Amino acid sequence: MASKAKTLTDFFPPLQQPSAKRLKQTLSSTNNKCDANGIIPNRSSSSSGIGDGGADGLSADQKSRMEFQKVLAKSRRNLKICSQRVSNSQSEGGCGYVKLEELLVEESWLEALPGEFQKPYAKNLSKFLESETSAVGVTVYPPSHLIFNALNSTPFDRVKAVILGQDPYHGLGQAMGLSFSVPEGVKVPSSLVNIFKELKQDVGCSIPSHGNLEKWAVQGVLLLNAVLTVRKHQANSHAKKGWEQFTDAVIKTISQRKEGVVFLLWGNSAQEKRRLIDESKHHILKAAHPSGLSANRGFFGCRHFSRTNELLEKMGIPSIDWQL
Repeated sequence: MASKAKTLTDFFPPLQQPSAKRLKQTLSSTNNKCDANGIIPNRSSSSSGIGDGGADGLSADQKSRMEFQKVLAKSRRNLKICSQRVSNSQSEGGCGYVKLEELLVEESWLEALPGEFQKPYAKNLSKFLESETSAVGVTVYPPSHLIFNALNSTPFDRVKAVILGQDPYHGLGQAMGLSFSVPEGVKVPSSLVNIFKELKQDVGCSIPSHGNLEKWAVQGVLLLNAVLTVRKHQANSHAKKGWEQFTDAVIKTISQRKEGVVFLLWGNSAQEKRRLIDESKHHILKAAHPSGLSANRGFFGCRHFSRTNELLEKMGIPSIDWQL
């Protein structure tokens, strides 16, 4: 049993994600095509509200880049902590299972969701995942250290937009804990291909060669699936096991404790979460799901990326650089 879990984790080492240096290069060489509706972010304002050439001599753009690197470093630190905890479990002769509360390490979310893992549903969910991880012949995606990648990569206080997904990808090497995202080197799924097509049409972003959306997450786009784990090749196999209650709690906490967050709800499943969001405080953008089956029925042409930045800029919040 231990060797099975180890093999699963080995398929998804943290090194599959791009290096901080590479992301830094991507951020600093933003494609000028991607400049419609403020798509190149933070040129006119910074998160501190100080304009170009502030008292410290740094422009708003320089400050935003520094903040990006700071959050990226924290995200990588969180990932390293989770990876080490899984490795420790394996080295101690275990199956690689780590309690859920030990895999959410981002302090801002632990403060925002106090006591959530002690609720009965969460304890039952944890027992279920321990059973799944220990079972012979069962592979669970994403690997344990990436289950809470969305929360560990996007601190609560940084959330300014939310893109809701449904279920993690269930193919080998795909799921990385961020909705719609896949690691570099993995074929871009059809839904993400359609997202990139809409981005190009909407704001002029060039279509990237990979599907890793980590850059969005670090900028404050919470890429949250409704269910955070799945069995290999079995879509929705971990639905109704407790994950929905947990992610509903995340959405409700954002709604209650923050203001001005833009929620991008694609497809009926995501739009069902509308009931959890206070529309007097937040913005909701609805469209069809970007899958090949429905993209032509309302996703293409929704212009959610430019509309998100327009809403953020009206609130004085730095816009999102969608270019990967």
